[in-house]
Amino acid sequence: MKYTLPLFVYFSITLSLWAQSEVELKAAVDSTQIKIGAQLNYTLQVKADSIAQVIFPEQPIFAPFELLEESLIDTLRTRTHYLYTKRYALIHFDSGNYFIPQQQILVNGFSKIADLIPVRVNSVIVDTTKQKLFDIKPLFTVEKNYDVLISRVLWGLVFALIILGISYTYLFQKRRKELRERELPPFDRAIEELKALESEKPTLQDEYKLYYSRLTDVVRRYLEEEAKIDALESTSEELLNKLEMRKDAGTLDLDHATLKSLREVLKTADLVKFAKSMPEYRIANEDRKAVEHVVMETKEALPEPTEEELREKEAYKEYLAKRRRKEQWIWGLSGTGILAVTILVVSMLVYGFYPVRDTLLMYPTKGLYSGQWVNSQYGTPPLKIETPEVLERIPNENDLIQQFSLGTLDSPFYIDLKFDFPKLELKKEETNSDPQQANTEKAQALVNTIISNFESGGAVNILMKNDEVTLPSGVPVAKIFGTLDYPKKGEKDRVRCSFNTLLLTFEEGTIILTMMYEKEDRYASEIEQRIINSIELIKEL
Repeated sequence: MKYTLPLFVYFSITLSLWAQSEVELKAAVDSTQIKIGAQLNYTLQVKADSIAQVIFPEQPIFAPFELLEESLIDTLRTRTHYLYTKRYALIHFDSGNYFIPQQQILVNGFSKIADLIPVRVNSVIVDTTKQKLFDIKPLFTVEKNYDVLISRVLWGLVFALIILGISYTYLFQKRRKELRERELPPFDRAIEELKALESEKPTLQDEYKLYYSRLTDVVRRYLEEEAKIDALESTSEELLNKLEMRKDAGTLDLDHATLKSLREVLKTADLVKFAKSMPEYRIANEDRKAVEHVVMETKEALPEPTEEELREKEAYKEYLAKRRRKEQWIWGLSGTGILAVTILVVSMLVYGFYPVRDTLLMYPTKGLYSGQWVNSQYGTPPLKIETPEVLERIPNENDLIQQFSLGTLDSPFYIDLKFDFPKLELKKEETNSDPQQANTEKAQALVNTIISNFESGGAVNILMKNDEVTLPSGVPVAKIFGTLDYPKKGEKDRVRCSFNTLLLTFEEGTIILTMMYEKEDRYASEIEQRIINSIELIKEL
């Protein structure tokens, strides 16, 4: 027995070593040479028996490589063993020779170390002789767009105006009713309020409470206004005592039956309002009739008003009439203002903020763009063109030049149309010259003329470009365009303007169309484009 335990330990160790000798660990990559930024696939594969416990590292370290992603463990069963595979995607952004670090795998608690794998990271070779290189693009200025913000603000104003309009209508009707009731004599107002209570049919205690509150308020207000009794601030008992005193003094001749019916009504009202009593509707209706009888009896019992009282009433009515007219003006102007703002906001939502604003503020080029345009023919050979207004013929010292214009260089939008066609005799003298050289000299002379015209008006910082374009009508033209600073009248500083000149060149002469406007103008470019699109050369009359 004493040899049994050592033998068991010996066989266990031998069996474990034999099992470990059957375990194989392989590390591989799909390529040992990659380019900077290219993905490298690294694979660890363990070969072990079916009962082996294989643990891959939870946080593998691949420095200097970066780990992009890792796959789940893939298990493949064969006849005699299992294959455990895990893949890693690596990347590196610096050229040179590197090693993928050794990775440690645990199999049945024993460590297995993968081999080092050398990897070459190559740089990307750029052949500048075969591949085009481009300059860095300049900064591009993006115009601020407030359309979304303006739209949200306008919609907010619409909802605010709707709420304001509803509130205005409610308050106007309420105030109008109050003024109308105030203008009525106290007796007529009391009878009208009692007639309104006749249609009320309370069923709940709260409804009875409101009913009796209105009923007693009618008689109290009437007594205070007509009989000059402090009734609104008095309790029921105090009010009855004051009426008794007036009766005894002979200033208010009410019989005992009227005072008794009023006492019963006030008593019932106190029970309903303070004791939550709920009488029958029949009793409530009889109380209303009793109050109506009290009002009528009080009117008959009051003495005739003196002349002084009549004058006071007339003065009070006149005061109320003036106040009513004043409030009507205030309410009318307020309603007109709300309606105008509503129409303005809705118009901005439909047509846009800037078109509506510029129309109201009479923006110069907005009027030109939205006005009635004129389609007419000018010069020889005739040129058909559409403009905001008719071009005015300008006298020229040179009889060979026909000139038409709209406005001046100080105008919001300036148009100048010239027909420069020398006499045929002068042309025949130039027939012996080189045509190509003659066209070049002519074009340069035209450019110099355009520049000198701007400079003569005081323009500086002239930046000019040229291009060849074809009009929508199919006529090819030379385009000279650019920007300049021009001292416009009424402005302290020079204004940055844009100009565009179209040259229609023929053997006999040239048609020159020049347009100039402020660079920041919102409508000028649309006016310019519409004019250009309308140009048509009339070949046959």
